[in-house]
Amino acid sequence: MQIKQILSVLEEMAPLAYAEDFDNVGLLIGNAENEAKGVLICHDALESVVDEAVAKNCNLIVCFHPILFAGLKKITGKNYVERAIITAIKNDIAIYAVHTALDNHQQGVNKIFCDALGLVNTNILVPKQNFIRKLVTYTVPENADKVRNALFAAGAGSIGNYENCSFNSEGIGTYQGNEDSNPVIGKKGEPTLTPEIKIEVTFEKHLESKILKTLFENHVYEEVAYEIYSLENHHQNIGLGMIGELQTTYNEMDFLHFVKDKMGADGIRHSAFRHKNVHKVAVLGGSGSFAIGHAIRAGADAFLTADLKYHQFYEAEGKLLLADIGHFESERYTKNYIVDYLIKKMPNFAFILSEENTNPVKYL
Repeated sequence: MQIKQILSVLEEMAPLAYAEDFDNVGLLIGNAENEAKGVLICHDALESVVDEAVAKNCNLIVCFHPILFAGLKKITGKNYVERAIITAIKNDIAIYAVHTALDNHQQGVNKIFCDALGLVNTNILVPKQNFIRKLVTYTVPENADKVRNALFAAGAGSIGNYENCSFNSEGIGTYQGNEDSNPVIGKKGEPTLTPEIKIEVTFEKHLESKILKTLFENHVYEEVAYEIYSLENHHQNIGLGMIGELQTTYNEMDFLHFVKDKMGADGIRHSAFRHKNVHKVAVLGGSGSFAIGHAIRAGADAFLTADLKYHQFYEAEGKLLLADIGHFESERYTKNYIVDYLIKKMPNFAFILSEENTNPVKYL
């Protein structure tokens, strides 16, 4: 099996198009054409993890955080990033990162976070913007079903919990072909009026080339008329963070102890208690200070995230309990999810969970 075959499964789990623009996801090091020997899944692809991959005969490392984030002008081994890269290249080990591609997935990092706490009735906290496009096209009635169904099969027409969504209207199309035309209906050089169906479907922007290819392959016209629009609608199934409900209501102190136990946190920093019960909880794995306002507007009683600065605790404004449980801790079960996903999809291949604890933060 080639490495690229495993990467295609990883992209099903966490489509790279879901990643944030600032991120660096996908294959960072190595050749996807190489034969895969074994796969090591980790949180951070540090040099110690690369050494572990060598010892366990794995030539592909799947990490959550990208070891290569910003550009490098020199690779001399002067820091932990360069040393990991050098060791990987020396041993012909590929490194693939998922990061925000999995953060933004409906079943990804924050759903894993919610599941660890037993949250139910979960929804995306910060839905992704500028991710939905609309295709409008026109065809003759006898071709409409073929075009519409082909577009659905290509991924168009999915809205929330519904599939095969479209809007269709009848009208009259007009055209006149020149001497080089070859019209399916009418004759070149003659004005033509024909009944047409206007078909409108939405799709995720990364599918655009596939959608257009499908349209051209299934349309009867020599020249296909179509329009594509960018929509401002939020994508309710893609985005950062989640919000859900606890199955048991806690007072604030008991809630924090519950979180500490479930997430294996060695310490939790939190805002002042409001002396109210906690039932509705927002979560955002990793650095989530930008979503404090979203959690407040969503009516959360508590917001769990990481990397909060001193003044950001003031932003709780007495409207919710704000808790920093640690960056690693908030994402700690992600690598387990990746292993389980890959084993389920490819049960006859060697997927190994890294034994290295790469959390750089220690507590007294």
